[in-house]
Amino acid sequence: MKRLFLLSVTLLISLTSMAKEIKTEIVIHSSPEKIWKILTDFENYPNWNPFITYINGNVEKGNKIVVNINPPNGSKMVFKPTILTIIENKELVWQGKVLFKGLFDGTHKFELIDNGNGTTTFIQSEKFSGIFVGLFNPQKTQNGFNEMNHKLKALIENQ
Repeated sequence: MKRLFLLSVTLLISLTSMAKEIKTEIVIHSSPEKIWKILTDFENYPNWNPFITYINGNVEKGNKIVVNINPPNGSKMVFKPTILTIIENKELVWQGKVLFKGLFDGTHKFELIDNGNGTTTFIQSEKFSGIFVGLFNPQKTQNGFNEMNHKLKALIENQ
C-alpha cells in the first residue's frame, strides 16, 4: 500500500512538472501597426481566422475574454482566458485554464517584431502546463496556429 501511494505521488509530481510549448512564426510584408490593428479587432476574427473563430471582450489588461478555437481535424473548444499583457504594436498575452488553475493551463502570445525593412515577424506561441498536459498532443493546435498565420499574412498583403 505504501509503495502504491509513493508511486501515485511520484506520478502526480512528474505530471505537474510537465510543460509543452508551441511556437510558430511568419514574416509579413507590413508594419506592426497594421498587423496589430487586425489582431486586436476581435469582432472581425470570424471573417478571416480559421483557427480562432470568435473572440469577445475588450482588449484591456486584466479583462476576461471568450475565445472559440477550431483546430484543423480537431474539436471546437471555448476558453475564457484573462489578458495578462498588452504592449501596443508588439505583444498580446492571455492565460486560460480548464476548470481551475493547475489542471491544464495555457498562456497564449502574439508577438510582433519589426524587422526594419518593411516586414514584421509575427510569432504565435502557447505554453501549456498542469497535471493533464502530458495527455495533450499539440499537433492539431500547432496546425491551427499555422493556418491562422497564413490567413493573416494573406489578408494583410492582399489589401
